[in-house]
Amino acid sequence: MIDALEQAEAAVVACFDTTAWAASEPDLVAALDATHRLEQRLAAVKLTLVRELDGRGTATTQGASCTAVWLRDRLRLGVGAARRLVELAAMLDTAPAGVRDALAGGSVNAEQIRVIAETVQTVHTAAGAQAADKAVGVLVDWAAQFDATQLRRLGTRILDHVAPDIADAAAEAALRAQESRAALDRHLTISEQPDGRIRLTGILDTEAAALLRTAIDPLTTPAGPDDTRTAGQRRHDALADVCRLTLCTGELPENGGDRSQLVVTATYDVLRQQLDTGTLDTGGHLSADAVRRLACDAAILPAILGQAGQVLDVGRQRRLISGPLRRALVLRDRGCAFPGCDRPPRWCDAHHIRHWADGGPTSLDNAVLLCGHHHRHIHHSDWAVQLGGDGHPEFRPPAWLHPDQLPRRNHYHRRR
Repeated sequence: MIDALEQAEAAVVACFDTTAWAASEPDLVAALDATHRLEQRLAAVKLTLVRELDGRGTATTQGASCTAVWLRDRLRLGVGAARRLVELAAMLDTAPAGVRDALAGGSVNAEQIRVIAETVQTVHTAAGAQAADKAVGVLVDWAAQFDATQLRRLGTRILDHVAPDIADAAAEAALRAQESRAALDRHLTISEQPDGRIRLTGILDTEAAALLRTAIDPLTTPAGPDDTRTAGQRRHDALADVCRLTLCTGELPENGGDRSQLVVTATYDVLRQQLDTGTLDTGGHLSADAVRRLACDAAILPAILGQAGQVLDVGRQRRLISGPLRRALVLRDRGCAFPGCDRPPRWCDAHHIRHWADGGPTSLDNAVLLCGHHHRHIHHSDWAVQLGGDGHPEFRPPAWLHPDQLPRRNHYHRRR
């Protein structure tokens, strides 16, 4: 397989080096069609490999919490794309042969295959195997004309074509299945931008959508004739107001033993002179005016940092006995420190690098933040953790995984 893939890769490289401008328009169109077919066939191979690796547990053997997380780190995918890849591989593994053949033949793409497989499963449940086999043929034919969105819409009435005698009764069952899938598809993604802002994307289920609209709609009306904000800016400000009001209630659950609060850091030299800028514990930077404004209506925990970034003082707010040390760990590690993990601080435990039972002290220099999975993994594997010369954690993999055992670090929490 590897030899064949290497030959295919070499052929693709040769195509890339070919001058496209010299080809005729019909040849360009034909080449585009061939490229698309090849892309779909490679997708079929990729899904087969992902399914086999997932079944063998390769990801957990190499220290990842699941195959999706391992793929994200290995292939540099977004975590959502990695999860969809694993889900589609599992779905394709159990789909009728006609579905797999359609993808391998290059006539449909991965998103269309997902729709076909889900629709066929619904038909199989409602009308049996014979109707499901008919549905595969109908849907594959439709896929040659319609994209995944249109295909899903047409698929809601597939029984009219393959089992008309039960179509009406099954339509209600299909609707319930669609609602169930919608519940599984609900998600919210928070993507950090280089300048400290974030991008929100996601899909809310019907109930959550109603709650959001009810909460922010009263706050999105223009403040008056002089309000020049766009509708999008008003929605942004309304969401911030809702979050601010929620923080004021004091009823949010604790985050890793600490109550929910904003943390602003400044260097010691700046503190001795005059406040210039502040840094949130999420990595974002604030102007002095913004820090002073926040101090009027939010709990600010001052964290004073030395020139090299070491924590000198984490404030004196009343908290659990491990609170100040945990805050120091959050400021330093910003989340699970294991390579490739993106778990935030609230999901993490404080791990003693030198075990407490072996005489290790409870100190910043002997601690590292690890999520539950990687905390267990460190205790039951040959991975070793240490602090590098700059005081930040690094991990040495076992020799069987990487013979050179070069230390690795987590780059997902790196502050920009």
